[in-house]
Amino acid sequence: MTEQQSPPEQMATGEGAGERGGNYKITIYELENFQGKRCELTEELPNITEKEMEKVGSIQVESGPWLGFERQAYAGEQFVLEKGDYPRWDSWSNSHSSDSLMSLRPLQIDSADHKIHLFENVGYTGRKMEIVDDDVPSLWAHGFQDRVASVKALNGT
Repeated sequence: MTEQQSPPEQMATGEGAGERGGNYKITIYELENFQGKRCELTEELPNITEKEMEKVGSIQVESGPWLGFERQAYAGEQFVLEKGDYPRWDSWSNSHSSDSLMSLRPLQIDSADHKIHLFENVGYTGRKMEIVDDDVPSLWAHGFQDRVASVKALNGT
C-alpha cells in the first residue's frame, strides 16, 4: 500500500490541486487487489453502474481527495479517499455494516477561512462553541464532552 497523504500535505507537494479547478484522478476496480474491470475517473460519478460495473472492489487514488458513498446519488455512509491504494473495501471503510461503494465525487477543498459552530442541543440550541481556523483536539477541554448535538459549518470545507 502506498503512503497516504492528508489534503494539506497533497497541496504542499503540488498533488491533488483540485481546489484550483485542477487534477482529480481515481481508478476503481470491480474486484479486490486491483483486478477485473477498471474505470478511471476525473469527475463525479453518481452511479458506478453507469460505467458497467456492478461494484467497487479496490481503488487507486492518484490525485484527490475524493468522497466515496455507500449508495448511488451520493447517499449513505461516506468515505474520504486520499492519495493511495485501497486493495479491498475494508481499507477505505471502518464500517462493518457496509461493504459497498456506489458513487464518487472529488472533494473540493477551499482555502477560505474556516468557521464552525457546535451546539449542545439539537436544532442549534443550547451552549454554543465557535471554532475558527484551529484544530480542537479535545472538546472535553471546552466542556462539551459528548454533548454536541448539532453543528453548523459557516465557512470552509
